[in-house]
Amino acid sequence: MRGQEARDQAERKAAMATLTQSSGDDIVRLWNEAGLPSDAELLRGPETGLVTLRGRIGGGAPFNVGEATVTRATVRLPTGQVGHCYALGRDKQKAKLAAIADALWQDPARRNEVETGLIAPLRSALTLAHEKRRAETAATKVDFFTMVRGED
Repeated sequence: MRGQEARDQAERKAAMATLTQSSGDDIVRLWNEAGLPSDAELLRGPETGLVTLRGRIGGGAPFNVGEATVTRATVRLPTGQVGHCYALGRDKQKAKLAAIADALWQDPARRNEVETGLIAPLRSALTLAHEKRRAETAATKVDFFTMVRGED
């Protein structure tokens, strides 16, 4: 049982990472195409605030790097599942829908619907964007080398 819980937790974490890295417009479009329900009780937010970013160099003591804007939301579905979202930026609709998706994902009867209709297409789009960025970066790579002349 603990192994299954750990797998579920890792899969939920991966689904939420996909949602928070995706654009709000993509989430709304796929949400509507999949026909996912958006009725949920708002328990918190969506609200926007700041979080402190911490850094560490070479294993030394942590230090404050700066702040980032984050929007959070917590919702409860009529079936009782509670979903949460914390996403960088100010997109309140994205945070609300991601929280609802989190709650829907926790319902075993709806999990496959959320995965196939929302998470999988978003994950594919993120992978394509990452590969495109990687190819563009690789095209600008410069190889430096040193030529040795003679036997000085």
